[in-house]
Amino acid sequence: WEKGITDAFKKEADRDGLTLDDKALLQRFFEAQAQIMSGSYERYAEVLRRAAVIVAEEIGWTIEPSRAQFLPDSVASWQPFRESNAAVDRIADRYDIGIVSNVDDKLLGISRRHLRAELDLVVTAQQVRSYKPDETHFREAARRMGGKQGWVHIAAGYDSDVAPCLKRKVPVIWVNRHGEKLEGRKAPDATVKNLREAAAKLGAK
Repeated sequence: WEKGITDAFKKEADRDGLTLDDKALLQRFFEAQAQIMSGSYERYAEVLRRAAVIVAEEIGWTIEPSRAQFLPDSVASWQPFRESNAAVDRIADRYDIGIVSNVDDKLLGISRRHLRAELDLVVTAQQVRSYKPDETHFREAARRMGGKQGWVHIAAGYDSDVAPCLKRKVPVIWVNRHGEKLEGRKAPDATVKNLREAAAKLGAK
């Protein structure tokens, strides 16, 4: 999704002749997004719009809230990582699979068109009226699974997913694509570079 966000911003900024710094843009965008998510619940499409307006304003690029719709509209073109479909297919051959997501139902439905595998469980922020790292997502996932043992969570976000899973004693595989350092944080059950390695950890080769 990082590439989807930066590509959407760059395409829109090009219309006004602006050049953006991808790294700085993403860092500030995720900070703004987290701040919005920590408040009262709003659908993820609105979170995207508000974060886009905030980040644009900070770099001297004023866009109207209605124009910020470019960001949720761009979700349809956000592609999964190259290995994702093959890795998820292999995992789905051996296990039930699901998504525990901070997006809303509509945007997840759009994003899922890029995935081949059928999902056995879907928990969204819209369904639980909350955003990770709040534990509501994980409590709801456990409830729907009827307390089944053997749930393993695979996630890229340490703060949003890994930390709350460790707190709930849910085994977690951290997909650490950027080589992020733990820096005193609790280690996950396993750390991998991509979903292909995560599938291998689960014996789905």
